[in-house]
Amino acid sequence: MISRNLEIINNLEKFRVMGRDDIIDLHFSNLKDPVTQCNRTMKRLIQGGYVIANKDHRKYIYLPRNGIKYNSLKIPHFLSIVRFYIEINFYEKPKEFIVEPKYKKGFMEPDIFMIWKSSPFFVEIQRNIYSKKTIGSKLKRYENYYNCEKWKNEYWQPKNKKVFPTIWFITQHQYNLNAEFRIIQTKNAKEILKQA
Repeated sequence: MISRNLEIINNLEKFRVMGRDDIIDLHFSNLKDPVTQCNRTMKRLIQGGYVIANKDHRKYIYLPRNGIKYNSLKIPHFLSIVRFYIEINFYEKPKEFIVEPKYKKGFMEPDIFMIWKSSPFFVEIQRNIYSKKTIGSKLKRYENYYNCEKWKNEYWQPKNKKVFPTIWFITQHQYNLNAEFRIIQTKNAKEILKQA
């Protein structure tokens, strides 16, 4: 199997689901006819049993063979994550990008942990507006992790200085959030560059 096909399969496993245009942006954007090349490649991967196509959308959505369900309600959420990844790649490729990392019970459940522009981030992709109570509960779990100081022993920590990740909310609605650590709220990646 050629390396690009393996990269596509690996990205589908990483992101759980990708739209055709996401696959083009990540794997075919440098080709003369990216749509045709992508469609041919994905057809071969389907025929080979490596991926599944959800044809309920005008532009197909692709899933790994052993991943989320074909009609999962989380598909729009995971598509938002891959689009965010594509957006930040435009400015700089993250050194680390983990979708839905798992932490101990009582701690946060971020959509993404990443190291981008030499800084660690926990990213929350907010597709809906949440109540003050729900956001407060989410923030409390981050505070629990911050206060336990386990983050100081993470593999990605710099040797000389321990850094708690910035909490980055991608949201169309601004929340009133206060904490001992840095929190930013933007509508997209472009806005964070304006704040830098």
